[in-house]
Amino acid sequence: MKNLPAMVLAAGRGERMRPLTDAMPKPLLKVRGKPLLQWHLEALARAGCPKAMINTAWLGGQIQAAFGTAWGAPYSAAMPLEYSDEQADFGGALETAGGIVRALPRLLKTFSQGESQDSVNSGNSGDAGDFGEGAFWLVAGDVYLPQFAFEAAQAQAFLASEDWAHVWLVPNPAHNPQGDFGFQNGPQGRGVGPGVGRVVMDEGAPRYTYSTLGLYRRAFFEAPHCDIPWGNPQGVRAALAPLLRRAIEGGRVGATLYEGPWTDVGTPERLAELNQGP
Repeated sequence: MKNLPAMVLAAGRGERMRPLTDAMPKPLLKVRGKPLLQWHLEALARAGCPKAMINTAWLGGQIQAAFGTAWGAPYSAAMPLEYSDEQADFGGALETAGGIVRALPRLLKTFSQGESQDSVNSGNSGDAGDFGEGAFWLVAGDVYLPQFAFEAAQAQAFLASEDWAHVWLVPNPAHNPQGDFGFQNGPQGRGVGPGVGRVVMDEGAPRYTYSTLGLYRRAFFEAPHCDIPWGNPQGVRAALAPLLRRAIEGGRVGATLYEGPWTDVGTPERLAELNQGP
């Protein structure tokens, strides 16, 4: 079954992780013997994703040096890797939505013969073909979720829906006790497993934390929903949360409750706790 390409967010400075991130980007910090980012790349490769795009900024050269142009996992083929270097292009990170829009032309398009990166970033991508019907996996490079499988069946179920996004919500951790979004149970049997429903703004609904993991359509990051020009040629800095809330208000965001291991590795204390665990 055909899977989708993926974008892994790895451009943040990691301020709360200092001093550990003064000389190393947070996605390269090791959890149980592997860099955080490697856990994702191995899972994506095992799932048969056709390629992954990693956006970088702070010390991004270290990430490129560590993983190169392809990465695999035991018993899987190597997955091609590309990088969106926001530090080189704009002098720093573009925040979540800004970085995604910057990278999407390259993530979702194959290159035609003789086509340049500049033409793709400007939206003039000629006859280049679409990857994944204009949809992709998205995950932050600083979360630890070692058992998530990025299954092709989940991607195909998303493509069969009318949603602009499908996100995975997790039980609220101690550092986010109020959660991020409300969840409402919905129809089952769409191929994405139990605990499937809708993200809602209803204050009375049970609230969960956004895991940073999701499936998104290209339309989510295009006009009229998103006003950042395609390819973000000017380096607009913008957050994802306002776009996500707008889509939730429009009833366009599905959700799955995820109860597997998940940690937002945001502080040295959380990192140490993970590394001391079984």
